[in-house]
Amino acid sequence: MRHISKRFGAMLANDGISLDLAKGEVLALLGENGAGKSTLMSILFGHYVADAGDIEVFGRALPPGNPGAALAAGVGMVHQHFTLADNLSVLDNVILGTEPVWQPWSRRAAARRKLLDVTRRFGLPVQPDALVGSLTVGERQRVEILKSLYRGARILILDEPTAVLTPQESESLFATLGHMVAQGLSIIFISHKLAEVMRVSHRVVVLRGGKLVAQANTADTTKAQLATWMVGHAVQLPERRPATAVGAPVCVLARASAGGGERGGLAQVSMTLHRGEIVAIAGVSGNGQVTLTELLCGMRTLESGEASFLGQPLRPDPVRLVLDGVARIPEDRHAVGVIGDLAVWENAVSERLRTPAFSRRALWVRRRAARAHAEHVIRTFDVRGGGPGAAARALSGGNMQKLILGRALLPVGDGPAPQLIVAHQPTWGLDIGAVAFVHQRLIDARDAGAAVLVISDDLDEVLALGDRVAVMHGGQLSALRRAEDWTREAIGLAMAGHAHETGSPAVAGPAHHGVPRGVPA
Repeated sequence: MRHISKRFGAMLANDGISLDLAKGEVLALLGENGAGKSTLMSILFGHYVADAGDIEVFGRALPPGNPGAALAAGVGMVHQHFTLADNLSVLDNVILGTEPVWQPWSRRAAARRKLLDVTRRFGLPVQPDALVGSLTVGERQRVEILKSLYRGARILILDEPTAVLTPQESESLFATLGHMVAQGLSIIFISHKLAEVMRVSHRVVVLRGGKLVAQANTADTTKAQLATWMVGHAVQLPERRPATAVGAPVCVLARASAGGGERGGLAQVSMTLHRGEIVAIAGVSGNGQVTLTELLCGMRTLESGEASFLGQPLRPDPVRLVLDGVARIPEDRHAVGVIGDLAVWENAVSERLRTPAFSRRALWVRRRAARAHAEHVIRTFDVRGGGPGAAARALSGGNMQKLILGRALLPVGDGPAPQLIVAHQPTWGLDIGAVAFVHQRLIDARDAGAAVLVISDDLDEVLALGDRVAVMHGGQLSALRRAEDWTREAIGLAMAGHAHETGSPAVAGPAHHGVPRGVPA
């Protein structure tokens, strides 16, 4: 890629970037949120057309803005969000789009032979006739990779490939990458997990502010140096400090069950959340976490069991719960966190728009007060991207998450601070600087007396934040235990539904569902 530049309005997303990728090389592409990584890869894959610059693949010019040409040239991309049809088989998903629509029948027998040959070559075992909807997250990612390899990809772009994998599934992916590289494939590895970057890549390229600011052989650098290159200054993750002032219960679930459809329901979940404590729940997405957050935020009805907040029955009334002190940091910031077409200031007050602070008689918006609060959020949480009047969709992932955090955690005027914070995947897809910022804010809220629930499939995050930790699988919650009583292996196996295989005292020992050690009931 030579001198690639791309502008969106006033924003220069890529500024004269040049990089090379060699045969059999794993190149890590790093940068903070909004640095230009996704734009650069979208230009390579043909989703965007560069304003300037050119691309050569295997010595031939790559036509711009043509994903079909990129695929034909041997470039494949595995996106962070899978693009699979759950109701179709593995084979159908792989061959979808590879046959002309006017072909009278599908050549499935030949396609099956080709798919099985690819699986053997690269060590990616799958069952061609299995429905994708029945597969684990790790198996679905395998299908996504096979889609590219089936089309003859010799360059593979992997965008946050381990974001939703268990540790064991990540190990399997790394072994697969080794098979690919040994056979001459080249890989662009995009990740915010610096330990993984150091492990799997040969070389790193770092973007910041749309410019290429550093490149080096991985063996010649360190995680600390990479973090500094990414954000422009040294990054210090918050030091793990145990809770010192655990107080009274804020929220109690007792044998709570609720339906969740495809997202997974809850089955007899019991849990107590206390003031001044962070409870962290690990688990692979789709095992009831969304249903749990919706229940706690008043967006889902309890089917059986009991749930209480501040000593009163927890009712399905999200507006009331927000006013009573439940702060919501949702899993999907794009779908349910912000309204992309509305301005930053409108999103900053959206959950309290009809309160007297921001409206008159719930009919006329107090725009001056709303914009003043939004500016307070922007200053306090360092939200960058165009000011209160900018459309929320224009924000990078990290700045969008900071906006959501500010909306959830900052009291309005002299109002009370949150009593319960429900943070689902609070740092998903964020760079190390944004991760440190979010973690510190959650710790500060705990130390100020809030009860904090963190739900994440990132084990580093769970173990860094949780005072007590549990694992959710199949809608059920394991025993809550102190973070130091768990091992990474035990959590990973429990996430995959194999807790009984660990033989670890952390799994077999005494449970602490309700009251932390040393805290009176």
